[in-house]
Amino acid sequence: MTSSLKRILIIVGVILFAVIILYSFFGGKYNSMVLKQEEVTSQWAQVQNVYQRRMDLIPNLVNTVKGYANFEKETLVQVVEARAKATSMNVNAENLSPEQIKQFQGAQDGLSSAIGRLMVVVEKYPDLKANQNFLELQAQLEGTENRIAVERMKFNDVVKLYNQYIRQFPNNILSGMYNFQTKGYFEATAGAEKAPNVAF
Repeated sequence: MTSSLKRILIIVGVILFAVIILYSFFGGKYNSMVLKQEEVTSQWAQVQNVYQRRMDLIPNLVNTVKGYANFEKETLVQVVEARAKATSMNVNAENLSPEQIKQFQGAQDGLSSAIGRLMVVVEKYPDLKANQNFLELQAQLEGTENRIAVERMKFNDVVKLYNQYIRQFPNNILSGMYNFQTKGYFEATAGAEKAPNVAF
């Protein structure tokens, strides 16, 4: 084997080795970004799932309360309107920008506020407070609110990991090339640090 042939084989070997290393690096980073993005998407679906559970409970709650003739109709209308607004707010998992999350959260907070006002008004109706259907719905609603809090926390955790990963060097360069965008977080509602004065 001539020395020029050896040189050519060495050069080809070095080039192939470099291509394999680069492919492994870029492919591995891309696959990690896809995996983390899918974790965010999966957790977003779970957040929507628990919010949907709350949406499904509200008509039953409204119908149970509506049976009490003297009950304030305005409060029920507010709950129904807030539910309609929250239901109409859809956020695609691929566009979980901070602005979209904030709009979604605003609609959901409006519904939470309307439900809170409904529960305060219920205090004036001892028969309704003792109604077994109402008590069961209230317990389911409280359980759902707890699930929402847990799933939102899990969502924020996976978003944090995803955002950190795509913003670290050299991933930030690759994420820009591959069009991976940072995702938004759920944030505490303004005034949430103050405990509400609501009695059930």
